[in-house]
Amino acid sequence: HIQDPASQRLTWNKPPKSVLVIKKIRDASLLQPFKELCVYLTEENNMIVYVEKKVLEDPAIANDENFGPVKKKFCTFREDYDDISNQIDFIICLGGDGTLLYASSLFQGSVPPVMAFHLGSLGFLTPFNFENFQSQVTQVIEGNAALVLRSRLKVKVVKEHREKSPVQNGIEENGVVPANLEKEVGKQIMQYQVLNEVVVDRGPSSYLSNVDVFLDGHLITTVQGDGVIVSTPTGSTAYAAAAGASMIHPNVPAIMITPICPHSLSFRPIVVPAGVELKIMLSPDARNTAWVSFDGRKRQEICHGDSISITTSCYPLPSICFRDPVSDWFESLAECLHWNVRKKQNNFTVEEE
Repeated sequence: HIQDPASQRLTWNKPPKSVLVIKKIRDASLLQPFKELCVYLTEENNMIVYVEKKVLEDPAIANDENFGPVKKKFCTFREDYDDISNQIDFIICLGGDGTLLYASSLFQGSVPPVMAFHLGSLGFLTPFNFENFQSQVTQVIEGNAALVLRSRLKVKVVKEHREKSPVQNGIEENGVVPANLEKEVGKQIMQYQVLNEVVVDRGPSSYLSNVDVFLDGHLITTVQGDGVIVSTPTGSTAYAAAAGASMIHPNVPAIMITPICPHSLSFRPIVVPAGVELKIMLSPDARNTAWVSFDGRKRQEICHGDSISITTSCYPLPSICFRDPVSDWFESLAECLHWNVRKKQNNFTVEEE
């Protein structure tokens, strides 16, 4: 049975009480919408509003006496310090696509429904305009909205833990001062939930990257080029699209593998089924290390012996639609990427006999 995307609707078991408002930092144009939204949520709907502490440290907000009574009602949190994952009913983003990616990073498990307002530069993932925010927010609170479940990637990075090994008097037997010798003393494991893509690249090195890609334990190819992108359908319209991949609707269960400037004419982007286990490692004969980032964040170096395991997460991001999953996506293609825009071909003129 293939599920009809139109059947995915937002329903509440009980009325929502708490909302997380995420605002793009250092953007003066968002101050007034942010204040209007918070006043509406607290005074009109009696919602508990969560706001990140660094948002309220903006002088334009901290020094606004009229906003003071509203600000006192806020619950605040700090990224990487406070866990709010079980306290939020839904999320409202004010900004561009980056605010939605940031919201995803805050929830490493289940994600509340996200309502994203287009107040940034691109707005591919943010379908709502702020002009009529009151009626739109009310619809969401009442549970009258369509949803698209944006799949995420569960990523596990395993690093061989290394430390410098001491050498007596700092000199080897042959009298040469050694380089930083390392020895393995265990493994370091990190996990991430990724909405757009995992990017493995060659970093500052002038050499081609040389990484092996495994699928369910089988070596499928070695990437020689600038790197490789492993993306979700949501990420197919981001970096992967710039690297020449197809654009995939977020309701399609898939993982995309896209090379970055491959040194091979036949290396085409491919799509594999959601749920497969991908593993990326440096090739044994690679001349240099590689670097990896997750939705453009947490960038780190990958050395020989390290591995990156990627599969489909069981925690998607429920994104609230403006109309429905199909209309929203094709409108974004037209508005943001000008998909298939060209001058129309002239028709033949009918000549008189």
